[in-house]
Order: sequence, then C-alpha cells, then structure tokens
Amino acid sequence: MAHLFQSNLMNTATRIETETESSITLRFAGHLLSAAIVIAAIIVALYVARLYYLYPRTDDAYVRANMVGIAPHVSGPITELPIVDNQYVKQGDLLFVVDPRPYQATLDAATAKLQLTELDIRALEDAIRTAKSDQVRLEADAAYDKQYLNRIEPLLAKHFVTANDVFNARSRVSAAEAAVQAAHSDVSKAQNQLGQYGDINALRKAAEAAVYDAKLNVGYCYVRAPYNGWVTNLNIAEGQYANEGREVVSLIDDRKWYVIANFRETFLSHIEPGMTAEVFILAYPNKRFRGRVQGVGWALYQQNGATVEGLPQTEATLNWVRLSQRFPVRIVLEDRDPKFPFRTGTTAVVTIQGFRDQDDREQSSH
Repeated sequence: MAHLFQSNLMNTATRIETETESSITLRFAGHLLSAAIVIAAIIVALYVARLYYLYPRTDDAYVRANMVGIAPHVSGPITELPIVDNQYVKQGDLLFVVDPRPYQATLDAATAKLQLTELDIRALEDAIRTAKSDQVRLEADAAYDKQYLNRIEPLLAKHFVTANDVFNARSRVSAAEAAVQAAHSDVSKAQNQLGQYGDINALRKAAEAAVYDAKLNVGYCYVRAPYNGWVTNLNIAEGQYANEGREVVSLIDDRKWYVIANFRETFLSHIEPGMTAEVFILAYPNKRFRGRVQGVGWALYQQNGATVEGLPQTEATLNWVRLSQRFPVRIVLEDRDPKFPFRTGTTAVVTIQGFRDQDDREQSSH
C-alpha cells in the first residue's frame, strides 16, 4: 500500500513538472510572438509612412475642363438654334444665328457708299487734272504778260509807248500772277479733297473699312464652335434676344482635361511639376488613368488675415489644433479612352508617383 502511494506521488510530481515546463515554453513563445508582431507593426508603419510621404495620395480631387461662355459680338433675336443640350460639337459647327438682316442692310449700304466713293475719287482726280491744266494755262499767260511788260518798259523813255500802256501791262502781269496763285490754291484744294497719302487714299480706305466692319458684323451673326466640346446647360430657344457680349451658350473644352487635387501642405515638398500621377475616377473604379503634374498652387484665400478697407483682419480666437491647409495641384490627364469619357466635376483619387523615368525628368526640366 505504501509502495503504491509513493508511486502515485512520484507520477504526480513528474506530471506537474512537465506541465510547468510546457507553460513556461508557451509563455516564452507568446512573448516572442508579441514582440515579433510589435516589430512587424513598427516596420509596416514606417514603410507605410515612407510611402505616404514619398507617394502622396488624396481623394479630395475632381476632374476639370476649361469651360467658355459663348457670347455673340452683335445683338438681335436668335433665328436659328441647331444644337441641343449635352450635344458634342466640333470646331466650326454652327451653334446659333442672330438675325442677320439689319447687319446685311448695313453691309449693302456700306458697299454702295464704297462704289459712290470710287466715283467721287474719279471726279476729284478729273478736277485735279482740270485745275492743273488751268494752272498751266494761267502760268503761260502770266509769262507772256511779263515778257510783254519787259519789252515795252524800255520804249517808254523813247516815247514809243505811253505811260498808260506800261501801267496796263503791269496790271495785266499782277492779275496774271494772282490768277496763277488762285490756280495753285484750286489744285491744292482738289488734292486735299482727294485725300491721297502716298499709295493710300483716305476716302477709299474709310469706305473699305466701313464695308469690312459691316461684313464682320454679318459674319458675327453666325456663331460657331471655337473648338471641339460639349454643349452644357442650354436653356434658350429660338426667338430669344441675344445681347452683344452676354453669354448664350456654355461650351466645355474637350481638348484638354485635368484633375485638381487638393494636397495637404505637408506633402508639397514631395510634389514637383512633371511628376507622374496615377488617377482613379470614382465613375470608373476599375480603370486607371495616367496624368502629369502641371503645377502646384501658390496661394489660398484666408479669411483670417484678409484685408478690409486697407486694414488687416484677424480672428479674436486661436485654435490650438492647427489643421493643415490644402493646396490645389493641377494634373493634366494624358491618356484618353472613348469608352470612359471624362465629365467635369467627377470625383477622383490621385497618387503622385514621382519621376518614373528619365523622360519625366527631361520633360520637367523643359
């Protein structure tokens, strides 16, 4: 009996010792595993932080395109409107027509005035030729009268002529010289009325300018697309009065699309023009687009510090938690896919990938 009790006691002690060693081993392994997890977490955190700053990423980004309000150069009712809202138009396509009839009438009047001006110029040229002919004739008469006076003046001392004859001759010379001066004035007046300056005739030039201006206005009645783009927010119809210089149609420029990505100011030192960007558009989550940084914004409007009537305005309170400002970064989209058309205002996610190759750096340097 005692032998059996001693055997059981030894077995129990052995079992307890074995369990203690196993527990110590498990605890040690647990500590090692915890330390490994902590180290791995630190390494992953450092790696993620490095990627976070080396390859900045933001989801505060939107697709943009330049949009222009198309306004006519002339005023009048719209007589033709061949476009509809959200239509794609090509450069040179007709957008709308302003009533051209009054401008065509002005053009016809200007053309007729140009033709009359041509007749006036011919008449003035004829008048100049006539005035010059009269001037030559009067100059010849004056020369003859002067020559006659020179002949008879020596005869007065010899009493071959009377003093009255000499007086009459001198009077004719004075009258002839006055007629020559008047002829000179008539020629100058006719030349001034002609308006000829070198090879340019001012009368003809003014009439031609009026015709050109009238032609421009007739052409302005037909408003065409200046580039390929999309008609948007069209809310007019035929018959509406179009005012000169006032927007009638909005046209989205389809030639160049870009993304405005707002990055925190702590990332700006890692973003440079020419860097490659990876762009995902929420409308096409499985499609990746490539872009290139065009530039980083240089200024933001801030209410705190803005000037009011020449005096700086400051807030009365100060928040101890300072949020990072976000600056807009413009990224030009380089690849286009007709299956995935861009729309201005679409939300995007942008990751700056830096200079991917030597070509990126060369393009940035240029």
